[in-house]
Amino acid sequence: MTVQIVGLWLAALASLVCSTVPPGGVNDHHVVIAPQSPVVEIGTNFSATCVLVDASGATADDLYWMSAETVVPAEFYTRLNASAINVTIAVTGETPQWLMCRCRRRMPALAAADGWKFVHGILIQKGYPPEKPTNLSCMAVQADGGVISPVLTCTWDPGTRQNMEIITNYTLFARFTHSGEIRKNRIEGNNSGQVAFSIFPHHFEVDVWVEAVNQLGRVESEHLEADADRFVKTKPPPDVRVLSERRFPTSLLVNWTQPIAREYVRLVYQIRFCRNGSPVWSNVPPADTAKDIQSFRLQYLQPDALYDAQVRCKHATNGYGYWSAWSANATARTPEEKPTSKPDLWRTVAQSDASRKRRVKIICKDPVLSNGKIRSFDFWVRNTTETIAVNGSDSGDDRKIVTLHQFDLPDREAVYVEVVARNSVGKSPKAALVIPKLADELPPVEGLMWFTDAGRLWVEWRPPNLTAAGRAPPRYDVTEYVVEWVSVSKSQIDWQRELRNATRAAIRGNLEKFQRYNISVYPLYGRWAGAPSTIAAFLQQEVPLEGPSVRLHGRPAYDEALLEWNEIPEKKKRGFITGYTVYYSAGGEVHGIPVSADTHSHLLRPLSSNTKYVAWIGASTARGSVNGTGHTFSTLKYATGQIEGIVVAVCFCVIFVIVLIMSLCVYKKDFIKKNFWPKIPNPGNSSLSTWSPDFPTKADTPGESSLADVSVVEVDAFDVKPAFEDDKVSLPLKRDKYLSEEHSSGIGGSSCMSSPRQSVSDSDEGGDLADTTASTVQYSSVVASSGYKGQMPSCAVPLPAQPQQPVFARSESTQPLLESEEKPDALGHEGGRKCRRRLSGDAHVADPTDASEAVLLQFWPSEEGPQHFAQTDDHRGPDRRLCSYMPQLGGYRPQ
Repeated sequence: MTVQIVGLWLAALASLVCSTVPPGGVNDHHVVIAPQSPVVEIGTNFSATCVLVDASGATADDLYWMSAETVVPAEFYTRLNASAINVTIAVTGETPQWLMCRCRRRMPALAAADGWKFVHGILIQKGYPPEKPTNLSCMAVQADGGVISPVLTCTWDPGTRQNMEIITNYTLFARFTHSGEIRKNRIEGNNSGQVAFSIFPHHFEVDVWVEAVNQLGRVESEHLEADADRFVKTKPPPDVRVLSERRFPTSLLVNWTQPIAREYVRLVYQIRFCRNGSPVWSNVPPADTAKDIQSFRLQYLQPDALYDAQVRCKHATNGYGYWSAWSANATARTPEEKPTSKPDLWRTVAQSDASRKRRVKIICKDPVLSNGKIRSFDFWVRNTTETIAVNGSDSGDDRKIVTLHQFDLPDREAVYVEVVARNSVGKSPKAALVIPKLADELPPVEGLMWFTDAGRLWVEWRPPNLTAAGRAPPRYDVTEYVVEWVSVSKSQIDWQRELRNATRAAIRGNLEKFQRYNISVYPLYGRWAGAPSTIAAFLQQEVPLEGPSVRLHGRPAYDEALLEWNEIPEKKKRGFITGYTVYYSAGGEVHGIPVSADTHSHLLRPLSSNTKYVAWIGASTARGSVNGTGHTFSTLKYATGQIEGIVVAVCFCVIFVIVLIMSLCVYKKDFIKKNFWPKIPNPGNSSLSTWSPDFPTKADTPGESSLADVSVVEVDAFDVKPAFEDDKVSLPLKRDKYLSEEHSSGIGGSSCMSSPRQSVSDSDEGGDLADTTASTVQYSSVVASSGYKGQMPSCAVPLPAQPQQPVFARSESTQPLLESEEKPDALGHEGGRKCRRRLSGDAHVADPTDASEAVLLQFWPSEEGPQHFAQTDDHRGPDRRLCSYMPQLGGYRPQ
């Protein structure tokens, strides 16, 4: 039985294959697939069958399926018989469009040109059935002729699924209910269409729907069955006018004309109005205008205010139809009425500490309900009544601030102020304000702060603490608050009033961005104004327009420099300065030092000496920072006072050395005196004073080179010779003077402490004696004397029993010359100074002026042997012998 069913199914499939094979016949291909061009819904399973036709020995086992380039796994195959195989795949959006059936060729007898006959493929179209259209709506608009257009325009929602491979067609149907006539229109689009009538069917019912069709199905939308006038949308009412009546200052009359005749459509209306220029509209309740009218009176309006009004209409059937567009604005002003609110009275107080007075300015704004232009203000201050005429602003405009009076108020005085505003109709209620004594100011609000939200500046506070202030509520209860703001850069003031229970408020004035405002909140206790609480705020902050300009304070030092900068002008700050950054660089790495916002100077240290620096200042706000202009400076090579310190240190060192040397000199004075100023022997204590030829001293015989010819004069104390004889005796010495230093005697003075004279070899002229004033001279002492060879004494002296050779020894004394030695010319005139000394032991010095006692003695070199003194006539005997040196007029030889 099963075999029969399979055979019947295969026979039907073969017939299907034969019916679907392309022109050319079955013999053109060895493999075919059924169905040929399937349209498949995404999300379902699709089955296809591959059949071998004239396979030349191939079987179903040689067949396999490919989806695009991928082989379909064998588990999805079903073998129907020896020549047919089936495959089942799931259709998704990613499933390839092509499905191929291939046969593995095993007969080599087949030609390669017939290989294409063993491959066959089909193209699969995927998609969705059409979705049901929803939200069907239709409209018939009013034409220019005043009638409704016969064209019905409908729109619908086709759904969210997208059919990229299958096209869905829509058809719009409209059927007259009473006659069954159907009007339809096939739509090229997929969400809107039109259907036309011969004339618009007023007062008839119509049925409207949409049908969607594609290869996978057909579906209709919900039917829209209603009166045809339900689809009507008229034009807005024309000729809308607003009229004011002087007797009714708080109302306006609105009139209009119907856009279409009542015979076609019955209409209802809607009215809205607002203050001129306001974006907020007020609607008249629908119950007041839901009827066939052509005028309406707007009530409870503001007197002397400009209003705009608009009107629209629709079909009168409740819940159906379309509103027309709003008409154009119709504008009118309500009549004036006397002010119904008080003037907005306020004051500013500037404290002056020097004069103990307050500078008070009384300012005022028009009443909120001025009901017309304010013509003047009447005010009373300190028993003074004045009227100030003003050019009042229109109602609804920004109220102008008027300065009424300015005066100085002592701190210990209070003042009471009253103001009344007048317009063309009447005067307003009275506004009063008390400015108390400075000591009687009531407590301020607490915790004042600010923030921004939705592009507006807000302030928030806490009510005053009346208990801590010692005030007894409820007498001093807060009645309202005044929020005052002052533009710092422009000095413009404005204020607003808030209710007594308010703790925050949005500034309603026209604040500018990037401008600083000082905001103060005053609590009002009836007519008494409390002390203010003030805070600075910005509506919006930004980076400053420019940075600070830096400069040096004084001159830079060795390793530091003091920088100063001014505060950025208020107009250019554009925000709160959160801090400064001091930047400096010496051509390499840039260093930054942050400082606080209230700092306007900074000491840079440590810096390098003799170095060029560039410094600049960066100013920061909450939105960023900006750098100012740079300033170049150079540090000093030496620190201040460093050179003076070096000089002072050197001076102290020099002084210390000097003091040290002086101290050593004082401490070692004996040692220094001994080495630098040796003790000079006293010639008076010399052995020459006891020298005598009778007592010779044994000494070494000097050589010829050490002793020269010396003239010695021995004078008897009682011999008197003329002075000219001494000069004659000295002449041979001048002629026989030595020409070389080797023959100098070196004897520079007498044996009896007479002043030494210049050596004969030093000068030939007697006048040279006055020019030679040496401060020191060496002395020669006679250590042994018994006569000299070749010398004949001029005085008679007894010869000793044993003659001895005289020997001279040089003295080391450097005693200064005596006065007589420094003036040898005096000796020349006096015939030589006589110095006498007793040689026998008792020295007797004769009168130095006695020139007759001088006797010339000649000493000869020791090589010539000892000599005896020549005897002369001595009338005084051997006991009275004196000897003296011949004056040496020519000066001393250098020693």
